[in-house]
Amino acid sequence: MILPIVGYGDPVLRKVGQDITPEYPNLKETIANMYETMYNAYGVGLAAPQVGLPIRLFVIDTTPFSDDEDLPSEEQKDLDGFKKTFINAKIVKEEGEEWGFNEGCLSIPDVREDVYRKPTVTIEYCEEDFVMKTEVFDGLIARVIQHEYDHIEGILFTDKISSLKKRLIQKKLKNITEGKTSQEYRMKFYAAKKAR
Repeated sequence: MILPIVGYGDPVLRKVGQDITPEYPNLKETIANMYETMYNAYGVGLAAPQVGLPIRLFVIDTTPFSDDEDLPSEEQKDLDGFKKTFINAKIVKEEGEEWGFNEGCLSIPDVREDVYRKPTVTIEYCEEDFVMKTEVFDGLIARVIQHEYDHIEGILFTDKISSLKKRLIQKKLKNITEGKTSQEYRMKFYAAKKAR
């Protein structure tokens, strides 16, 4: 089922997500719905807060990036078919020299900015089997993970840009909060919710 994506301004996007257990209600269905919602919006990642759930869960599929001919063929191969569910994730280390990449977010349509992140990340997480594992990722996979991980920490990519850039996009952000935006996928907006 395709879920509406929560727009910028909703307090759920600022909550630090709660850990969940295998008994979390309808977990398999929630994960399936999140993948379906992400694909419907042509995203490469989606975190539970973006569908209104303040829990530590996000899904990614970096396959769309594998077509990028500016990337080394080795990285294109890594990105192709890289699909993973992260439950109760915790980043334990970020390493390397920060690099910039133009990021966007399904909760903040039509806003893209360069964000600087470290290239290598060590993360502890469970997949759907709830077996804890620790893995190291780098390049664009690491970036997608960091972006989605920020969501379960209540952080948005717009928090990582300069104050000048923030001022320049202020009007756009206000419009998103008020639902004055158009995109190809279903969204729900905090101001519209409050007005009811």
